Amino acid sequence: MTATSTGAAPSLRDSAYAELRRRIIDVVYRPGERLFERDLADELQVSRIPLREALQLLQNDGLVVLVPRQGALVAPFTAADVRDLFDVRESLEVLAARLAAERIDDAGLTRLRERMTAARDALARADDPATAAANSEFHRLIVTVAANPLLSAMMRPLEAKTQWLFNLTRRRDLIQQCDEHEEMYEAIAAHDAVRAAETAYEHIASGRAESITLAREWSAATIDPVEATRTRRR
Repeated sequence: MTATSTGAAPSLRDSAYAELRRRIIDVVYRPGERLFERDLADELQVSRIPLREALQLLQNDGLVVLVPRQGALVAPFTAADVRDLFDVRESLEVLAARLAAERIDDAGLTRLRERMTAARDALARADDPATAAANSEFHRLIVTVAANPLLSAMMRPLEAKTQWLFNLTRRRDLIQQCDEHEEMYEAIAAHDAVRAAETAYEHIASGRAESITLAREWSAATIDPVEATRTRRR
């Protein structure tokens, strides 16, 4: 969680948002799981108003579905959703890698190396969530060093779902993912825009089929949010 632009402590809404976002991305709550306001308010020690505001923000992120007068649930994340996410990533992240190779400076390279080191260290201690978080941050930093505000704005809504996907697909070969990140880094560090784009595409595309297969295991065939929240308990 972060402080406000004035340096003040986060609001109750922002604190609740950050914690619930973390729990969803870390798969503490599964896709399609019902979220009960009363329980969450007690756990987070906030009233219903800031909690509902936090849930609205999470709906804006695509992580929560709100059903008027009934309640909330973690957004379903289906095989079709995963396919659509890969379609977008294969375009925008490839562009980001190409631009990063053209524009990155020494400070940006240092930050990318730090994320790769963090991922390797987490992998060595068998901390899969930390590995997934470091790998997600590696991708986010490539977008940052690409230094294209429009691209950053287009990618921002995808960041949470991309990290969520990394956590939901931990069974994929994490060593291979880290190796592929190093190939991307080497191309970017060499300012080889063509190779950077190629390695980025190969890295993303290599995970498509397995991620879609895994998605069929965690997602229900159909989830009707209205039916899923049709209880008196909120």
